[in-house]
Amino acid sequence: MLPTPSTAHVDYDRIYEPAEDSYLLLDTLASPPEKAFLQDRFPSTDPSPLVLEVGTGSGVVLAFATAHAEHIFGRSDVAMIGTDVNPFACVATAETVRAAVADQRKAEKAAGRFCDCVQGDLSTTIKPGSVDVLIFNPPYVPTDVLPDTPSQTDVSGLSSSDLFERDSQLLALSYAGGVDGMETSDRLLDQLPSVLSKRGVAYVLLCKQNRPNDVRDRVRSWPGGWSAEIVGTSGKQAGWEKLCILRIWRP
Repeated sequence: MLPTPSTAHVDYDRIYEPAEDSYLLLDTLASPPEKAFLQDRFPSTDPSPLVLEVGTGSGVVLAFATAHAEHIFGRSDVAMIGTDVNPFACVATAETVRAAVADQRKAEKAAGRFCDCVQGDLSTTIKPGSVDVLIFNPPYVPTDVLPDTPSQTDVSGLSSSDLFERDSQLLALSYAGGVDGMETSDRLLDQLPSVLSKRGVAYVLLCKQNRPNDVRDRVRSWPGGWSAEIVGTSGKQAGWEKLCILRIWRP
């Protein structure tokens, strides 16, 4: 079993704490079928792939993919980048990834190449057509409304009540998904055809109330011949929050 990166340094009052959804992504990426798929998709004779995690949170998923790039992709020349609308998550992610990479090097094992984690809305800060692997653990909980992004990230001058409200908004952004829990996911899905490279593949986490089979069928109807398959599942019923990973790609 591959070690899970430490997130002991992360402030969970402002940043989403790794949970079952995060660990399902780790298990799926490291599973034999997905390793085989990715290593066939990105053979060592081809140019280095670029991996983007959208909404990194604590950075545990991006750190895992970076630290264990050799195991997952069969090569360590994999460039890793993250984005998150939460500036505190960007800072935490960079620390999580760097610590995981340092642990790999102490063990004299190869790791991928971490570029940065940048603040931005989904994939809008990334050059179109450049992403080879996109990973997204979205805010998937159905809610009446989507929270606003806090306009102020500088804590100086804020009262304790203002700080609490700001931090509550940041946390809400990590789980509140709007109607059917799909409003943010739908925006990201709409971006996939433009942000993914021709060999690009996306891994998107969904819960039962997101209607993953409907999402899969919708992707398959996109122009240009897209494929979509559920490649990972939590494997147990937890109320409505049964989780799965949808892989999306162009054959």
